Amino acid sequence: MTSQQKYRIERDTFGDIEVPADRYWGAQTQRSLKNFDIGGPTERMPEPLIKAFGIIKRAAATVNATYGLDQKIGEAIVKAANEVSKGDLLDHFPLVVWQTGSGTQTNMNANEVIANRAIEILGGQLGSKSPVHPNDHVNMSQSSNDTFPTAMHMSAAIEINERLLPGLTQLRDAIAEKSKEFANIIKIGRTHLQDATPLTLGDEFSGYVQQLTFGIERIKTTLPRLYYLAQGGTAVGTGLNTRKGFDVNIANEIAKITNLPFQTAPNKFEALASHDTIVEVSGALNTVAVSLMKIANDIRLLGSGPRCGFGELSLPENEPGSSIMPGKVNPTQCEAMTMVAAQVIGNHTTISISGSNGHFELNVFKPVLIKNLLHSIRILGDASVSFTNNCVVGIKANEERINNIMQQSLMLVTALNPHIGYDKAAAVAKNAYKENLTLKESAIKLGLLTSEQFDEYVKPEKMLGPN
Repeated sequence: MTSQQKYRIERDTFGDIEVPADRYWGAQTQRSLKNFDIGGPTERMPEPLIKAFGIIKRAAATVNATYGLDQKIGEAIVKAANEVSKGDLLDHFPLVVWQTGSGTQTNMNANEVIANRAIEILGGQLGSKSPVHPNDHVNMSQSSNDTFPTAMHMSAAIEINERLLPGLTQLRDAIAEKSKEFANIIKIGRTHLQDATPLTLGDEFSGYVQQLTFGIERIKTTLPRLYYLAQGGTAVGTGLNTRKGFDVNIANEIAKITNLPFQTAPNKFEALASHDTIVEVSGALNTVAVSLMKIANDIRLLGSGPRCGFGELSLPENEPGSSIMPGKVNPTQCEAMTMVAAQVIGNHTTISISGSNGHFELNVFKPVLIKNLLHSIRILGDASVSFTNNCVVGIKANEERINNIMQQSLMLVTALNPHIGYDKAAAVAKNAYKENLTLKESAIKLGLLTSEQFDEYVKPEKMLGPN
């Protein structure tokens, strides 16, 4: 704040405090800014959470109007809250995650911003709390203890549906197309990072497709519990200071606004005191991150080279890879994806610890829980789209290299087991490796097979499935 900046006086139960004149927030938000100067702007509450608060306050005003809230006040709250839900007032939400564990200051930030904006809409004076009061009107029938967990579930569900699932589905479908494209390319398999028996490159990619399909299913199975809303539980889950039916009605209104099947939580005590659903969702994301780590690592290893690595795949060349080695190109999309996976796995650790700290009637790790969950959702969704567009769709198979490697593999000897037995087949392989011979040369030298017999028995295309 500069010395020329103008202020107005806002008041709360602690007394008067100066607030920037051009900001809609009030006294409690200003106190939080002073008391929790931790991390700066990068640590502010996530945007999707703030937008969810706008929807909650809009829905609450609509429902409260049916219980006696003044119509003009209710309409002004709805207009102001709608601006919050659209992201038009994000500059008026300066608070960081590192505050009270219930998120009370952020709920009050929403109440104050919406109240002052509603006052402005009605032609009143900012900070007057008249004709719209942040607690009595905007927060009517609500507590921070139920609004914040409601915003947590809403923001996560919206982001999963609008960002994460579309991104993962796009990636899964792109890899599925590559699996079809590579269906007839036979290559050597690898287990324990050692040569194994053949499969097709399409088979290998089909495994990635199934991993992502299961991952998408895992996320979707968490959504029914994420659609349960704590709203209506107020302070400890009893619903004190609400009206009968408020919890059901506000959940229905939120569902109407978002077009998602939100409903009131069957047990508000659980909804306030624990966040097992958030941990569950994060667990599904953790599993997806593990899958993506494996997929991205496989692709960058198969694309290693161009001359001294596996070189079975050619990855798109998107940018120079070195400031000192001219002409070097690196698998940067794979590297970005694996870093995202590592971050999501780390986020899940934080979420697990935070979820386990629900003491008595309230979990007070709510802000850090939703910060990490929304971060995981966002970067997984974005990374999936980036990996698809900038890597997967441009992957090409180096068929000559794949065939050369396969023909050199000693594990093609597995095809001889039914004909000469395991022990003799092992002798062929060991002798070939020791004498630097091909399998065929080794088998003939040991007197175990003729040239014709070897060619009849060892056919990679016949080793791709059951006889």
